[in-house]
Amino acid sequence: MFLRNRHNGDIVDVTSMGELTNLFRDTVIGRYQAGEELQDPQEFNKADLTFLSGEELPQCWTDPHYRKPLR
Repeated sequence: MFLRNRHNGDIVDVTSMGELTNLFRDTVIGRYQAGEELQDPQEFNKADLTFLSGEELPQCWTDPHYRKPLR
């Protein structure tokens, strides 16, 4: 799945949807999509990633307590 790094605007190809949707993981492995050569995989913080449209990732992918009411 392609996402965007919010700090530099570069596109990141996340290699594992399981890691991305696992709300107990703060990081995912992905590769920058730059140039013609395949980039080396690296770890990205989910908080630094958005959808290509600029939307935030769903809270159910990032917050283990998303179902608890706010107080």
